[in-house]
Amino acid sequence: MAKQKREEMPKGFSTDSFSNVLARLGNGTPNLLEGTEYPNTRLTQNYQLMNSLYRSHWIIRRVIDAIPEDMTRNWITITSQLEPHQIRQLDKLWRVRRLKDKILLGLKWGRLYGGAIGLIMIDGHDDILHEPLDFDAIMPGSLKGIMILDRWSGAYPSPELVENIDDVEFGLPQSYRITTETGSVMEVHHSRIIRFTGRELPYWEKVAEVYWGASEVEVVFDELKKRDNTSWNIAQLIFLANLRVQKTADWGEMLAIGDSKVQSEIYATIQAQNWLMSNMGMHVIGKDDEFQTHQYSFSGLNEIYESFMLDLAGACETPVTRLFGRSPAGMNATGESDMEIYREKIQQAQETTLSPILDKLLPIMCMSEFGAIPDDIDYRFNPIRTPSDKEIAELSDKKTSAIVNLYTAGVISQKTSLKELKAMSETTGMFTSITDEDIEQADESTDPGDMLPEGDIDYGRFMGAEKADRTALQKVDYTGDEAPGRFARWFRRFRRGY
Repeated sequence: MAKQKREEMPKGFSTDSFSNVLARLGNGTPNLLEGTEYPNTRLTQNYQLMNSLYRSHWIIRRVIDAIPEDMTRNWITITSQLEPHQIRQLDKLWRVRRLKDKILLGLKWGRLYGGAIGLIMIDGHDDILHEPLDFDAIMPGSLKGIMILDRWSGAYPSPELVENIDDVEFGLPQSYRITTETGSVMEVHHSRIIRFTGRELPYWEKVAEVYWGASEVEVVFDELKKRDNTSWNIAQLIFLANLRVQKTADWGEMLAIGDSKVQSEIYATIQAQNWLMSNMGMHVIGKDDEFQTHQYSFSGLNEIYESFMLDLAGACETPVTRLFGRSPAGMNATGESDMEIYREKIQQAQETTLSPILDKLLPIMCMSEFGAIPDDIDYRFNPIRTPSDKEIAELSDKKTSAIVNLYTAGVISQKTSLKELKAMSETTGMFTSITDEDIEQADESTDPGDMLPEGDIDYGRFMGAEKADRTALQKVDYTGDEAPGRFARWFRRFRRGY
């Protein structure tokens, strides 16, 4: 019988929930908790609400702007074996064409509206926007920038999806119909489009949003309403901080049985007393009347208000110190642990959201600047946290020592050493005076013996001596005519370093 019941039980249903009918607790019982519902509001599609909140509510503006600004603040470092002047060309292109600013704008609109696009503008491609982007058709200097459009400003994905499984955008729209300000419609291939999406959604919800994501406002909206209503109620209570009460005999009878003239006189008397009342004025009442003040207690309100602030900060994954601009509270509170978690969140967002954008844009930039794409073109995100001067000095000292040790050991050449020192200048601010000419004229040999003069010099003592011995070596003149030029230059640098 038990076996038969198990066979008749519908498949796919869970039967292990808690319920106490007599106590009205648990699943299916008539209590307040069971009356809770979570309707699918799809708040992202309320375009007017998104605009109103972003324009008028400072917290929503912080929610939308904070993470993209931190993602792009310290930007990237190109790690390719390009020459320093070529890397500076790419850095200049970021600035001149305002590519970084446009990417930041696209990230913001993607978070606010759930989706936005960036049209990569290439000179001479106006008539072939519907075709896949051919890198060989990108002429030098033809990259003109990025045009940002949010999902409600004339950018609509086509129903056809990318079917090539080798394409990184497999399963996303094949093309986008863009309506310009003049009313003309352009069909643009997805290879010419940079996508900025909000929070990722399950498949059918993504389809409902026309392959866009959800707005960040949708995630924090309920917590925002709690915080705003609490804040307004606390502000209203300020007006009730000091209540004044006057007790007067027979006022009830006068208001009840008196004619309109008597009532008007009573109201006029009360109004005149309110006007004349001040810290320095008098309040005149009858000898049998009584005047009292009652002060309102605000204890506990701050804890309630801060609780809603914490909930709001947790919903948007941003520390209270960053979202509300408040200093850490409590004994020995620094907020460093919160910021460390936040920086890890930013690093994750860079890898998942910003990396696909840069992966598509960097090859186009290289074709526009150099006419070719380096095989080793790559980049890394610079640290989110800006180190202090002391930390920079310590980091620079350690890196410089490592480079010098490798150089003196013959592992790397003088030319490579100068390149490494030059690369350090972007993060440490040191060695900025090393020029491309210095690097070109530097020696490429990694054999220290090629740089030492002939004679009775104890090479082991010279390279491995303690500082005291090296100080003694400063008195030796190996920079004369009898010394090889390369060694002379090296030795002069060595002697200046001690």
